[in-house]
Amino acid sequence: MIRFLYPTFLWLLAVLPLLALLRGRRGQVAAVRYSSADIARQVARETRSRAGRWHAPLALLALGLLIVGLARPQFGRSTSTVDASGVDMILAMDCSGSMEALDFKVDGEAVNRLDVVKSVVSKFIDARPNDRIGLVGFAGAYLVSPLTLDHDWLQQNLDRVKIGSVEDGTAIGSALATSVNRLREQPSKSKIVVLLTDGQNNAGKVMPETAAQAAKALGVKVYTIAAGVRGEAPIPVTDAFGNKRLAMAQVDVDEDTLRKIAAETGGRFFRATDTQSLKNIYAEIDRMEKTTHQLKKFEHHTELFAWAVVPALALLGTGVGLGHARFRRLP
Repeated sequence: MIRFLYPTFLWLLAVLPLLALLRGRRGQVAAVRYSSADIARQVARETRSRAGRWHAPLALLALGLLIVGLARPQFGRSTSTVDASGVDMILAMDCSGSMEALDFKVDGEAVNRLDVVKSVVSKFIDARPNDRIGLVGFAGAYLVSPLTLDHDWLQQNLDRVKIGSVEDGTAIGSALATSVNRLREQPSKSKIVVLLTDGQNNAGKVMPETAAQAAKALGVKVYTIAAGVRGEAPIPVTDAFGNKRLAMAQVDVDEDTLRKIAAETGGRFFRATDTQSLKNIYAEIDRMEKTTHQLKKFEHHTELFAWAVVPALALLGTGVGLGHARFRRLP
């Protein structure tokens, strides 16, 4: 991977075409006076066509290479191991059809539940750079991202979570079991699952109570979040003619099961009608124990500026040499 340490210098390359244009308009500077203008014109033509035609291009090319050298091109080819401390956590997010409900608002506009959750989770990931975080999505439970410290890659996978990407339903038990399985063999002292849903367990082969018992046995603490308003919420529906409209639907979240899961594993239950509940969870996670992991990443780079500066100096030397040899200027 090639990068520039000071890429701002590359903007100077835009000046080169302007210098070339100005140089072409100006022509050669007169150095000798002649009694006849015809003689001067003849000498000038010879100067532009022969003696002067190489100096300006060589100088501009050398200047361009020097600008590239100032930008400090570098080539990354080695890795180093660094320690990063944090907890291990899986963020399990409901992405079933009911998450399309428009009962959340952002800047005064109605936004569906999943978009709001993704926005809040994205900011949470940015605020926890030293934690290994994984993602699990459910309607039917599936792994979005394994545990990783590469949060840029994690954010890209979070962006790809969509409603309807898998079969519909709310597999709370399977999602929790998948999350716990990813944390099972990790040596960290703090293992956490943050499970967010807006419905009841109606899919999957694992019951939520069974998954909670497995989490407790493996030392995994589960925070559960019931998302959405109480009562009715507007949900986009498509009628028989293919037209979309909003219909009011009853919100049906199994709070009792979510409370039991949290209590069984030593976690907490939250009701998220806005982003504040999620912030409370993150504050709780911040107070937990830290553990240490090793991460390999590129951080050593080979300097390549000499590959630009040396040819630039060679071109300048060539231009000077030509100016004192065959293409010597008058006088």
